[in-house]
Amino acid sequence: MKALFIGGTGTISMAIVKKLAADPAWEVWLLNRGNRKGEVPEGVKQIICDISDEAAAAKALEGMEFDVVGEFIGFTVDQVERDYRLFKGKTKQYIYISSASAYNKPAASYVITEGTTLANPHWEYSRNKIECEEFLMKKYREEGFPVTIVRPSHTYDERNVPLGVHGKKGFYQVIKRMQEGKPVIIQGDGTSLWTVTFNKDFAVGYTGLMGNRHAIGEAFQITGDETLTWNQIYQTIADALGVELKAYHVSSDYLSAVGDKYGFDFEGSLTGDKSVSVVFDNRKLKRAVPEMKTTVPFHLGVRIALDYVLSHPECQVEDPEFDQWCDKVIAAIEESKKSI
Repeated sequence: MKALFIGGTGTISMAIVKKLAADPAWEVWLLNRGNRKGEVPEGVKQIICDISDEAAAAKALEGMEFDVVGEFIGFTVDQVERDYRLFKGKTKQYIYISSASAYNKPAASYVITEGTTLANPHWEYSRNKIECEEFLMKKYREEGFPVTIVRPSHTYDERNVPLGVHGKKGFYQVIKRMQEGKPVIIQGDGTSLWTVTFNKDFAVGYTGLMGNRHAIGEAFQITGDETLTWNQIYQTIADALGVELKAYHVSSDYLSAVGDKYGFDFEGSLTGDKSVSVVFDNRKLKRAVPEMKTTVPFHLGVRIALDYVLSHPECQVEDPEFDQWCDKVIAAIEESKKSI
């Protein structure tokens, strides 16, 4: 079978590409700008093109048909409308990566299923994903466009360490603070429940939906089975680093208020997502993909990630602005305690 991935070299998609590249049943194509060509597995075919140039993409794809098209970099409805025009009648399945942040939080139940209401007044990113889903499902209902919706939660790989609170340059500054013995900010009291999924496990669920007739017109959340508190997540990272965790708990509302003027969107990423307890019910996915399970629990996955990051200087992106902001926030709270 023949698959085309739009993007294909990101945190989620690279594990899928690597898995399928080793599977003789699949011929794998990528459509992207070629920025990470050196990391693409042998045998994977590439179309070097910016898909936002629809005319150029249409020309590059002329005469081609696919069993599966996977969209990994579609964030707004105009982008999936473009995909619809490009691939209508040219693919037997179009898999769209949405987001579990699209679920209404806090939901009526902390247990999240694919039937949980979609709504997120706190985060534009999530609202855009909902709008994309609605457009694609409308095309499925009215025209039979063969869409499958996939909702990941917090997926990571060897180049990333999952965190709740970090700056615009990513996770590394928090790792550095831990190594330097500085306090690290954790949202709330750290006891809310969360799920992190290593990308190799995610790839099992995703590839099991490819070419699966039971997946057409359906939505599936793909997450691991392991549920942790944020305190446990941060403690596991500190343990892997061999350092003491100096946790400093700050309410999400306060972080949103004091982070906004620095351009940190904590209302979206925390209030609209990570600060709310969630447990994912993955029975629907496991009925469609019985082999889906967690094989890389967090205590192993985080060591894989830290080993890679600490041995690759290009992954060690420092963020002095965020570092100073953390110090200011902690100092301000400590000072306010003295006046009570």
